[in-house]
Amino acid sequence: MRRLSFALGALLLVALVAVVALWPVYVRPRTDEPARADAILVLGGAHDGREQLGLRLAAEGYAPRVLISNPYEHSSMVNRICHGGYTFEVVCFDPSPRTTLGEGRELAGLGADWDRVIVVTFTPHISRARYILGKCWSGELLFVDPKPHLSPARWAWDYAYQSAGYAKAWFADC
Repeated sequence: MRRLSFALGALLLVALVAVVALWPVYVRPRTDEPARADAILVLGGAHDGREQLGLRLAAEGYAPRVLISNPYEHSSMVNRICHGGYTFEVVCFDPSPRTTLGEGRELAGLGADWDRVIVVTFTPHISRARYILGKCWSGELLFVDPKPHLSPARWAWDYAYQSAGYAKAWFADC
């Protein structure tokens, strides 16, 4: 019983240290104020307001085009966005692979002559996306966030998922 209590206490301490150490990476990552850019890149993921934020920024004149990562098989919302009539260009693409790395590769191809891109994703993904996209594209990346509400269970999942993603990205070239 004593060993079990010690093991549980040690596990709890490790979890607490991880949460505190990774807090600035996942919960309070560096974000940027939007500025005039060549494009707005909306990364794929949960439909948590990121698509609407990207479209709103373009409508406000921050960029002449919005790139929508579309790794979804059947998303009526993304389909409407990709075929909607806007006063700015909307480019939808299916990244290969269907990950942030694929989105970085697409950015490198589409944005070869660009200087600055606004990237829209959600809070826990910002730091890892900055790392991966920065490996693929040498221009300035400004990250904005729709700041969706995440449950404690979702935060726990994202701590683990983003950490595994960082480990995988460490070994991947663009």
